[in-house]
Amino acid sequence: MPGLKTTPYSASNNMKHYRINPDSKVKLTETDPGDTGDYPANDKGKAAAEENTKKLLEKLSQLQERLYAGSTQALLIVLQAMDAGGKDGTIKHVMSGVNPIGCRVISFKAPTPIDLAHDFLWRVHHEVPPSGQIGIFNRSHYEDVLMPRVHGQITDKLAEQRLVHINNFEKLLAQSGTTVLKFFLYISKDEQRKRLEERLHDPDKHWKFTPYDLVERKLWSKFQETYEAAIAATSTEYAPWYVVPANHKWYRNLVVADIVVTALEKMELKCVPPRGGIDLAKIKIE
Repeated sequence: MPGLKTTPYSASNNMKHYRINPDSKVKLTETDPGDTGDYPANDKGKAAAEENTKKLLEKLSQLQERLYAGSTQALLIVLQAMDAGGKDGTIKHVMSGVNPIGCRVISFKAPTPIDLAHDFLWRVHHEVPPSGQIGIFNRSHYEDVLMPRVHGQITDKLAEQRLVHINNFEKLLAQSGTTVLKFFLYISKDEQRKRLEERLHDPDKHWKFTPYDLVERKLWSKFQETYEAAIAATSTEYAPWYVVPANHKWYRNLVVADIVVTALEKMELKCVPPRGGIDLAKIKIE
């Protein structure tokens, strides 16, 4: 296919235009949620993207093994999206080749009474991945800004203060050896409708549906504005946000996989030598 990157495929700066630069004004409507980059939005484009994603996932598996063996750095992936935005699907597909021993997914739901008795980041810091691990936040510390701000449960001043605390928190993580990547999986309102309808009509997806999704859908514009403000205030050099077009799941997977692999490559992870300085060339197994 002319113009398509099929083989070989290496993670690079191909996806840098989805990165939000620090101090940028964010307008989500300037991103096309149906964008598919260099791949046509048809079966041939999908096949090419899936082939390249497969190659990236093979590389991701190798890099994760080095990350785990070295145990000097960590990777934190933050996933945020509107309901039905594809967070679970992204984890399922992009992390399909990752060894579970070196990866953990955490979902932050409504804070408990114990959580509320502490500062809002108290429950989050405990879940940050240790050295050698990949941690995935399926919804995250940003929920304690987004949800209460949309529903008028906190003032704008308090929301802004929390965003400052988040920046300081993520800077601490970065300075302590944790690479932080944040993804907003951006779907259109029409695409959300289609996915919610699928949940209604597919018995295997009934468990995903809740009437509360319809309540939140009515606040779509308010959520968009709140996300724009939060992303603009917290996309930094040490913890960047990426707005990922996510109407096409196959392209979403490619974008996220490419960015994750690129980040791991930048860690310059080395093969770990054997313990005790043993010369493996002199080892003979009878």
